[in-house]
Amino acid sequence: MSVHSHIITANATSEGEDLMSGDARAHAYRNVIITAATAGLAGLLFGYDTGVIAGALLQITPDFGLGSFESGLVVGAVPLGAVLGAWIASSRSDKYGRRTLILTSGIIFIIGAIVAAISPGTWVLVASRVVIGVAIGVASAVAPVYISEIAPPDIRGRLVTFFQLAVTIGILVAYLVGLAFADSNEGWRWMLGLGAVPALALVIGIIRLPSSPRWLLMVGREDDAREALQRVRTEGPEAIELEIKEIESSMSIHEGSWRDLLAPAVKAALVVGIGLAILQQITGINTVIYYAPTIIQETGIDSDASSILASLGVGIVNVLMTVVALRLLDTRGRREMLFVGVSGISISLFILGLAFLIGADSTFATVMAIGSLMLFVSSFAISLGPIFWLLNAEIYPLSVRSKAASAGTMTNWFFNFLVSLTFLPLIDLLSQTGAFWFYGAIGLVTLWFCWKYVPETKGRSLEQINDIFERRAR
Repeated sequence: MSVHSHIITANATSEGEDLMSGDARAHAYRNVIITAATAGLAGLLFGYDTGVIAGALLQITPDFGLGSFESGLVVGAVPLGAVLGAWIASSRSDKYGRRTLILTSGIIFIIGAIVAAISPGTWVLVASRVVIGVAIGVASAVAPVYISEIAPPDIRGRLVTFFQLAVTIGILVAYLVGLAFADSNEGWRWMLGLGAVPALALVIGIIRLPSSPRWLLMVGREDDAREALQRVRTEGPEAIELEIKEIESSMSIHEGSWRDLLAPAVKAALVVGIGLAILQQITGINTVIYYAPTIIQETGIDSDASSILASLGVGIVNVLMTVVALRLLDTRGRREMLFVGVSGISISLFILGLAFLIGADSTFATVMAIGSLMLFVSSFAISLGPIFWLLNAEIYPLSVRSKAASAGTMTNWFFNFLVSLTFLPLIDLLSQTGAFWFYGAIGLVTLWFCWKYVPETKGRSLEQINDIFERRAR
């Protein structure tokens, strides 16, 4: 993987403008990778909790005697809390900094995971999962923004996708933990409590990272911003000074307010960010992740362990295809990956609906259902999965980036909550076939939306991306 450096001609080598040595460039490159990967651990919290509740719910439901609504509430408590967490991040991120909020989210998650593990009843469990949701909402609003502000333009796509990769790894780890405790008495307590481990890793790792240079410039700490850029840039001092000037020229003289989101260029960007936030959820991804074991059981696999094991295959595919996305987002571009991936999402959902139409007593239908789930997850992992978080972190002007990104994140988590709460009732209303065909039709709407509204941002600086929406607003 190559990183393009600015070439400074011999007659421009005044003091402080010389090129960095090869060792210094390699060190800076390692720094930016480590920084993005560590911040991306915030996605591990998101992924672990998303995946672990799928297996835990199989035990919690009989232990607490939950009905369909209560089961949906246990699942939906996290996205509901995440809406609140994203709202908190919208104002606190600019005040305290991206790094501080990621650190805080890890601490809150640890507390929530421990309380969830020792919950004596349904309402304490729901309340603890709301707390977990607050932590995830803060992390998911701030971590992608932090990575996008640290990353060089030519590798920003793959670095921000570290967040989504961590999500998929978290889901896979959660499925493994669920499999390990599937036959244990009250094994769900271990499943939920072990979520504190990745949160602790995030807390320890984030302490060593630099603050966002763009946030440092926002609060008037230019020397600290210069030092932060020197840690994560492979170019020499002259290029860093040019980047600082470019950032400063794009900054408003004041911190953006919610009213500033009504500016024409920001509204044009919000159409993309909020539109993708909604469509990412209502194409049904979390019906698959939250309820994968339940879905597989309904196709004819009886035991909890067997259904979780089948779900494990879905988790492995999810991780592998997100790694593929890491390689392609900065070469093939965002739009192409969206068109390919969303097409696969729609096709897989129509096949999944057909599998339920054939019937649960058919081995062929079971194989078709599992295969379509894997196609769905593969398609999502190279498109809506990483690309929503990437675009939501890179398309807004600096002065309103925290608030606009949080608005997109809040919308995403609200529709996550809505879909998770209504999935089982939707099946009661439309049947499994009708529900998945409904999600498949939404996938076709998503294709049109991407063609109509989503710009290509590959290889552009954050300030150049802002110019795209300025031109659209004229």
